[in-house]
Amino acid sequence: MDKILLIIQREYLTRVKKKSFLIMTIIGPILMAAMFVVPVWLATRENDQSQIMVVDESLMFINNLPASKSIRFTYQPDVTYEKAQLILSQTKDYDALLYIPKNIIEGGITVKLSYKKNIGALSETYIKDKIEEAIFKWKLLKNNIDPAQIEQAKTGISMLTEKITEDGNKEETNTDANMAVGFGGAFIIYFLIFLYGAQVMRGIIEEKTNRIIEVMISSVKPFQLMMGKIVGIALVGITQFILWIALTIGINLIAQETILKGFNKKLDEYELNKEQVLSKSADVSAISKAQKDPGETIEFLKGLKAIDYKTLILLFLFYFIGGYLLYSAMFAAIGAAVDSEADTQQFMLPITIPLILSFVMAQTVMQNPESPVAFWGSIIPFTSPVIMMVRLPYGVPVMDIILSVVLLIAGFIFTTWIAARIYRTGILMYGKKPTWKELGKWLFYKG
Repeated sequence: MDKILLIIQREYLTRVKKKSFLIMTIIGPILMAAMFVVPVWLATRENDQSQIMVVDESLMFINNLPASKSIRFTYQPDVTYEKAQLILSQTKDYDALLYIPKNIIEGGITVKLSYKKNIGALSETYIKDKIEEAIFKWKLLKNNIDPAQIEQAKTGISMLTEKITEDGNKEETNTDANMAVGFGGAFIIYFLIFLYGAQVMRGIIEEKTNRIIEVMISSVKPFQLMMGKIVGIALVGITQFILWIALTIGINLIAQETILKGFNKKLDEYELNKEQVLSKSADVSAISKAQKDPGETIEFLKGLKAIDYKTLILLFLFYFIGGYLLYSAMFAAIGAAVDSEADTQQFMLPITIPLILSFVMAQTVMQNPESPVAFWGSIIPFTSPVIMMVRLPYGVPVMDIILSVVLLIAGFIFTTWIAARIYRTGILMYGKKPTWKELGKWLFYKG
């Protein structure tokens, strides 16, 4: 046991002292905090308006294109298109030029937008939608149909979702938030298993190539060496993840007191309007206000806050460790069986297919987390670390979690047994590329 601890210590200290470890430890929390902070900041900040010069030869859209938070229109009815282009290029008063041809109604369905500063895809879509809306209203009036009646017939709704628990309690949820957290957790586990599993394999190949392994094997058993490497690198991953959590929480707390300070006020206003709507005591303006942005953003962020992060983080750690141990044992076996990283390709694909497949399945599971595909994917050890992380934010029955945990532990023990038997033989093999048939024989060697 002491020898395994020495190997664990060596593997751990060697990696945590690297610059790459420190860089990833700092960058990771910034990216995770940005997932929470940036959407709120974008929803609460006042965007700079792009100045759009409009040359409307049809004279139909003058003063009929409403401004938005990001766009303001200036109409030039007496300016030709050629002159407007010159004005745009020579002055700083305008960011773009919108040209509407004279025959827009008769079938000339193309307008032109020229810009010095890109106004963005959302602004372009907004302009297109408003022009189409104006043409639609014009055609209604031409056929003696009142556009106001059409508008009154349109009804926008907001959908609030809640989950009824087995004991009858209600929990307000947000599907988009569950999808974001589930997919984010699945991606992190997928990435970390590949990252740290590959480190185990490369480390063994490097030591085997440099013949360092022969010296080490004279002092420790092959199984002790393999387990020391696997556990040591696992502790590096756990250390990094714990630091990520601590730094992410710190960054979010700082953001709450700085750039997001006005968000709570908007949240209170939104909740008041929503309660009025639900109690049927609000007038039309309140209903309209409750349904507008940043309503969707607020509901999304409320959904994020409603998730049980304590349970999620504990299970994340378990599935990361379990998934890593399961796959890294196989990565270690591959490293011991070959002499160079180029020789690993024939063995890597069959081993990593389940992990890649689970990441592909995650997108289907997000659409239906209660489906048979989701259930079996979260139970089978080779896919459960990724699929279970997708399901957890939606709520998973306790028995499903217990079954998944037991099978993942059993899967790790089984793959470690297989890997150890391949490792003990392959670690001292040189100069010959093994085949799958030979690996099968190594499993039954005695000694």
